[in-house]
Amino acid sequence: MTDDTPVRSIHAANLEHLAPRAVDTHKGQLGHVLIIAGDLGMGGAGLLSAQAALRCGAGMVSLATREQHISAALSRLPEVMACAIRASAELRAPLQRATVLVVGPGLGQSAWSRALLSSAAQRTIMQVWDADALNMLADNICSQPQQCILTPHPGEAARLLKITTAQVQADRCAAVLAIAHRYNAVTVLKGHHSLIATPQGELSRVERGHPVMAGAGFGDVLSGVIAALLAQGLSAYSAACLAVWLHACAGEQLASQGRGLVASEMCERIRQLLEEHSPCQA
Repeated sequence: MTDDTPVRSIHAANLEHLAPRAVDTHKGQLGHVLIIAGDLGMGGAGLLSAQAALRCGAGMVSLATREQHISAALSRLPEVMACAIRASAELRAPLQRATVLVVGPGLGQSAWSRALLSSAAQRTIMQVWDADALNMLADNICSQPQQCILTPHPGEAARLLKITTAQVQADRCAAVLAIAHRYNAVTVLKGHHSLIATPQGELSRVERGHPVMAGAGFGDVLSGVIAALLAQGLSAYSAACLAVWLHACAGEQLASQGRGLVASEMCERIRQLLEEHSPCQA
């Protein structure tokens, strides 16, 4: 990146819109998001992604996770199709049904985790890779698919680039562009004033958000929002930009509650903001 690389500042007027829905629209036209997440002890991450995808209008949402998390998933989100995955072979059918994948929230790096990531990487559909999927990508356990959005926080970005977190934060624009180019993927570098870059060098920045969002699970919610927008037809770059903006604005609006805002509280506000930006029916 050179010092004069243009950075687009994102605001409501320069974001893409979801198309209004025709009166005879059915769920099969609105995509099927499959979330591959949740090794033992980390089952909540996938639930947050699933909740966000539902709230942002995906037609169907499935969750592939450890058998031990199924009861909690059904209790919390009865609209989600929860699939108990004991071995990667059991992932084949859910993968065939999906149109968009979210891979990585709470996934861990066990043998089970690696097998599921490898299976997902072989699918040629749009995918959002987050959290442990990024850590395993950095460790060269597998390669990302051709159609992929990467959503690292600064620590994960540092591992992807084999540099320090301090170096990432010292030049965030250069870091996000380098990841996008190296991995040939639209990349979201999360944090204060999140950045979105394409492999071709497009760069956008969301100058919204609030430190109240510094907590567990907020990135899992963002992954679900991106996936829902992809499922409903937005391109990778447009979906990433809109999702990051919605996520940041929701955090700002809820900041009056102060410390202790939890990620699940974001989903309803993001839904409201999305409806204001892209009404369901014209």
